[in-house]
Amino acid sequence: MDGYLFAYFEGSGDGNKQEQLRFATSQNGINWYALNDNQPIIPSKDISHTGGIRDPHILRGADGNTFYITATDMFTVKDGWGSNPGFVMMKSGDLINWQHSYIDIAKAYPKKFGNVKWVWAPQTIYDPKAKKYLVYFTIALKGSDKLDLYAAYATKNFDGLESEPQLLFRAKYGSIDADIVYKDGIYHLFYKGNTKDADGKEFKNGIQQATSKSLKGPWKEDFKYLDAYSDKKVPVEGSSVFKLNNVNEYILMYDLYADRRYEFQRSTDLFQFTDKPETFTKNFNPRHGSVIGITKEEARRLQNKWGGVPASMVQPVAPGDNFHFTAKGNPIITHHYTADPAAMVNNDTLWLFAGHDFEGGQRGYKMKDWLAFSTVDMKTWTEYPVPMKITDFAWAKSGDAYAGQVIARNGKYYWYISTNTYGIGVGVADRPEGPYKDAIGKPLLTNKDCFASNHSWACIDPAVFIDDDGQAWLFWGNQQCYYAKLKANMTEIDGEVKQIQFEGMRFTEAPWVHKYQGKYYLSYATEFPEKTAYAIADNIGGPYVYKGILNDLAGNSNTNHQAILEFKNQWYFIYHNGGINTDGGSFSRSVCIDKLFYNTDGTIKRIVMTTEGVAGN
Repeated sequence: MDGYLFAYFEGSGDGNKQEQLRFATSQNGINWYALNDNQPIIPSKDISHTGGIRDPHILRGADGNTFYITATDMFTVKDGWGSNPGFVMMKSGDLINWQHSYIDIAKAYPKKFGNVKWVWAPQTIYDPKAKKYLVYFTIALKGSDKLDLYAAYATKNFDGLESEPQLLFRAKYGSIDADIVYKDGIYHLFYKGNTKDADGKEFKNGIQQATSKSLKGPWKEDFKYLDAYSDKKVPVEGSSVFKLNNVNEYILMYDLYADRRYEFQRSTDLFQFTDKPETFTKNFNPRHGSVIGITKEEARRLQNKWGGVPASMVQPVAPGDNFHFTAKGNPIITHHYTADPAAMVNNDTLWLFAGHDFEGGQRGYKMKDWLAFSTVDMKTWTEYPVPMKITDFAWAKSGDAYAGQVIARNGKYYWYISTNTYGIGVGVADRPEGPYKDAIGKPLLTNKDCFASNHSWACIDPAVFIDDDGQAWLFWGNQQCYYAKLKANMTEIDGEVKQIQFEGMRFTEAPWVHKYQGKYYLSYATEFPEKTAYAIADNIGGPYVYKGILNDLAGNSNTNHQAILEFKNQWYFIYHNGGINTDGGSFSRSVCIDKLFYNTDGTIKRIVMTTEGVAGN
């Protein structure tokens, strides 16, 4: 298992949307991220009798590949707390597509449960002796103050119960939100219980435990409180236990519903739990839910369906373990924050190389590696293991993995990168996806080569163009635009460094050179916040004639960095903005692609930045 999946319902926002099934994922079980922008993955109206669901419990089946969800069939926003008829049952083979049914306990078993008031918090556990799935839930009958746990085996197709539910556990003072976990020959039943005085008045409640050597009981209550809040009169409920992946440690989590908090305590034996509660970090407000471990492949399926999975859970690591995803518009990559795109065409494949803003919501540039992607149709993409890191360049002491570009030459692939104050380096690989290594063990260019500059970040943003005669040229710079010839080995400068200047230039950074109908096009970021401008020349060294703005301010990003190329008879403009919800911005950017068109006189039409992107056209 490579991560975790949390099934829950929401405790904030529009009340009509709260009691619906949602998913979140985590790599470590502590830091959680909602899928689908914290919107329901399946509308409750499609799966429940009442139009609402609560208390979803998710279980990985005994075969390892089938998943089961049960949930309280209750819509309190519409119907209140008076009563609810039963629960929802769901089954899936991939976590994406779910069959569903619901069972009305009162109607199904009227003789015994015709006067049922509540059917709460159903959960499922596999019974290895019976080779069946036991569904258990709390029932309260009208006119009774008892809250008892009942159970019955699910049908083979998990769309109903085999028989009338039977009493499984009767706590001395009642129980709700039961969760059964098996460990070392013992079944541990966790539940919200309470203690009452001689007059029957409750004076304490919290998470308690009963144990048994048999799933069917008898159960032995220990009457102790496990949670850290039972003595503090702080209400908790919805407890659920899950095991951390690859370690002998369990998490007892619970819902502090009155305070909109979700906390947990740890245990290695399910008897003794840490005294001090810890808090999950999350970008949503969960109510009573449950957690299972998931594989990387399952995480990738969830990402492709709903989005929101942390990049670390889907990113390839081992050679050959690639991640395939479909762009749904702009930004084309939503699980990483990507910037400073460069691209090349190799046979029938477009390769996209990008800088990697380390995380969302950054307040400065933090980039430690570069990423590589490919596509043959501009819609379906492949992500490869990290091809190169700034630490691959031992001399680059800044630790900054800034913009670069990859070019193919002599059966090799050369990645020219900038390192902020330490100059421009060259990585080399045998395949476009890498891995790349430092080709020369030192900078190709430094600030000393930037003769017209007097600031420390002048030597950045390298871009390479190979002309029709085979000559390779390197362009770069910040505030001043420099260029030079490259020797045939692609790792040495051939001759002097020169500067590009022309009327109206206002160059900031991010040069890119391409050729169209025999003319040279130099595009670049201009002013700040940056727009993209361009100029045209008959020769690669100029003189260039300024032609105006090509791309306006891009989203909520102060920078504007482009790649322009033709792929399968269509020209494309690749750039970045800050458009990823909700933590995108100037330092947490995202690569986008839109089509580029020429006028009959060779000038370029202003780029139209779209949400649909090329994948939606």
